[in-house]
Amino acid sequence: MQRDIRTGRQAGRRRKKVTFLAALGGCALVAASTAPAAAHGGGSGGSRYVALGDSYTSGPFIPRQVDANCARSDHNYPSLVAGQLRASLFKDVSCGGATTENMWKPQGTNGPQLDALSRNSSLVTVQIGGNDFGFGSIIGTCARLAPQDPIGNPCQRHYGASGVDQLTIEIARTAPKVARVLEAVHDRAPRARVLFVGYPDLLPDDGSGCAPSVPFATRDFPYLRDTAKRLNLMLRLVARWNHAEYVDTYGPTIGHDMCKPPAERWIEPLQPASQAAPAHPNAKGEEAMARAVLARLTPGRHGR
Repeated sequence: MQRDIRTGRQAGRRRKKVTFLAALGGCALVAASTAPAAAHGGGSGGSRYVALGDSYTSGPFIPRQVDANCARSDHNYPSLVAGQLRASLFKDVSCGGATTENMWKPQGTNGPQLDALSRNSSLVTVQIGGNDFGFGSIIGTCARLAPQDPIGNPCQRHYGASGVDQLTIEIARTAPKVARVLEAVHDRAPRARVLFVGYPDLLPDDGSGCAPSVPFATRDFPYLRDTAKRLNLMLRLVARWNHAEYVDTYGPTIGHDMCKPPAERWIEPLQPASQAAPAHPNAKGEEAMARAVLARLTPGRHGR
């Protein structure tokens, strides 16, 4: 009987792996279905809320910066969510530059982020994986290659030179790292409602470009858009398989990418016009992500 159970579990894992790889290899569109409610309870009223994440969570350069080591703003989306929920306890340990390893390892004066959790935590938001995937280096590489073929796709050719798209491989490599983080969150905060927050829309969803404001080659814009959608699709699937609720921030931010005029954009370009880091959400972007989190927590009460 025990052997049958083990065999069944192994088969289940194989089915998940096949499903995951098929999803990455297919259309880049984010799955439309909504992740199921987390297995753990935990309401939002009087929450003991802990926020984990990277710079998209911490809000670099957005006033008011309250932690220079981590470039953390008190107007990032966790702070806005905590204020709306009137959380009884709020710990924001998000940190610019964080990878999944920093859930267990310190960053300067910021301790291991998982240490902020306890068995009494009732709400946890997690936004991680972008730096494991290599957001910063990819943007730099694509900008550097653009002058070689301004109307072509030199970045796509670079990452596909081996015959296999290396960014798709990096997304697959990041998946088990994110899964390990969520397993640790559930282990340390077993009663918490866990929300995994995806990444917003950085580039025009219609595939158009805006060089030289965003210095990518014309046909690399849709390539990078599709890559971002594959990353979010992976994060959605990993959240589902690890009993976390996925918060889509891509859909609510379409039309406010870094190519839009300053008054309309929620993501700053590589030369920001407002107080925010390059290729990162500005204050309006953090507000949009906060609305998405609150809409997940309290459906019908917060618009997107």
